[in-house]
Amino acid sequence: MAGKKDGRQLRWDSHNQARRQHILDAAIAVFSETPAGDEVKVQQIAERAGLSRTVVYRHFADRADLDRAVQARALELLRAELLPALSFEGTPVQIVRRIVSAYVGWAAAHPSIHEFAQADPPGAAPGQMEQAVEQIAGQIEALFHIGVEVLGVSLVEEETAALDPLVFGLVGGVFTSTRRWLSRPEAGPSQETFVTLLTQATWLQIAGMASERGVVLDPDVPVEELLGQLDGQLDGALDGAAG
Repeated sequence: MAGKKDGRQLRWDSHNQARRQHILDAAIAVFSETPAGDEVKVQQIAERAGLSRTVVYRHFADRADLDRAVQARALELLRAELLPALSFEGTPVQIVRRIVSAYVGWAAAHPSIHEFAQADPPGAAPGQMEQAVEQIAGQIEALFHIGVEVLGVSLVEEETAALDPLVFGLVGGVFTSTRRWLSRPEAGPSQETFVTLLTQATWLQIAGMASERGVVLDPDVPVEELLGQLDGQLDGALDGAAG
């Protein structure tokens, strides 16, 4: 059949994919050992991978293509770090702190990768970091929508539409603040203090927006309890309808 790959082609494609991944892992390792902002050359990546520069460029169109792939790989690692934090476990403040702490911790542990991942790519397309902010903001926005339903908050159409850019701004603010914190020539504050202050700043924005709509958020009530209350209300409504 036309277009169908035989076993040999499939094995070759698998080999190329594995080789490409090996190169990206080597690049991440080199960036991890390089001071933030310092240039990383293709030759360094090739040597770490145990390959020649020629072989590296068989798997990437040019340096820009390689850089974009390295950025994408770095942000895959970041998303894997953040995913467990995106849940309703704990109080509202604990949830915010967990997400902020996971991000700041990853950035502090990998400052060079973090810095490189935020570099603007050539061309007009959005960078990998902007795409990551969009994806993470989308997940957090989903949590916001559930929270709005749980709390019985009534949002007009324009306020609902504004959730996307507002949540994007919250997430982007955490990213930008962290980048600035890491790049400052003078030391401080400590990572723990920075996470605490960034958590407070983020929480105050969320609580303030809720307060403007007549909802007082209790930072000490576990969200699971609120979800349980909602489930109870739904069950009661269904029982009433059935009766």
